[in-house]
Amino acid sequence: MFEQRLKTALDFLQKKIPFRPEIAITLGSGLGRFVETMEKTAEIRFGDVPCMPVPTIPGHSGRFVFGRIAGVDTVVMPGRVHFYEGYDVQDTVMPLRLLRLLGAKILLLTNAAGAINPDFRPGDFMLVEDHISFLVPSPLRGKNADFLGPRYPDMTNVYDKDLRRIADSVAERIGIALRHGVLVQTAGPNFETPAEIRFLKTIGADAVYMSTVAEAMAACHCGYRTIAISCISNMAAGVSASPQSVEEVMAATKEKAPVFNRLLHDLTGALAVEL
Repeated sequence: MFEQRLKTALDFLQKKIPFRPEIAITLGSGLGRFVETMEKTAEIRFGDVPCMPVPTIPGHSGRFVFGRIAGVDTVVMPGRVHFYEGYDVQDTVMPLRLLRLLGAKILLLTNAAGAINPDFRPGDFMLVEDHISFLVPSPLRGKNADFLGPRYPDMTNVYDKDLRRIADSVAERIGIALRHGVLVQTAGPNFETPAEIRFLKTIGADAVYMSTVAEAMAACHCGYRTIAISCISNMAAGVSASPQSVEEVMAATKEKAPVFNRLLHDLTGALAVEL
């Protein structure tokens, strides 16, 4: 059923917007204003596309913004659909699958994440090296969509090593310290307990968030070269004695947005050499 929904949405976009993006970017909580730096060509809301899921939470506008960044044909999604909103996990990855079918080759995922690693601090940026899915269903469950990818995709190199080297080089050039680590996705919407965070630290996680990992799994399945960067917005429960709050997350990402925008802009341009 989701295959037909995907094809219906694709047919709509191809007729509505004659644009073939090279790079697709998903913007996390508080980072949506990056689209203001684009040379925009077209824009369409998720709600205007047949069969598309629509975000229901503040800070995630749910739209495709097509245009150019650093001379590269790019589509940006300011906001995403989350599993905890009540959607099936396949719905959460539908937008990026759609953009892959439109022609995008590289996927740049961003998010605001809580630090499990005590050496991290709010305002840091973490380049994702690997991930853990914690009690979140795989987006590849059910009948395989053979037109997207194989039944049993290898997940050894979900986050492309060459793209990560480019990110490190760009960050160093513009004076941004880029940490490296493992991202874990939990189901949400509640923040994790201190006991859960201790467990996640034990199994190797450096930061925690409520999306991105399922997106990266689907991206690997359908042939994207993927890179992901987390903006560390808070210290996870038990790492800090402070209560967890969405307000803290949004304030931290808003403060770091100008620096993050510079990193995304320059990185998009640098990634063009891989196309």
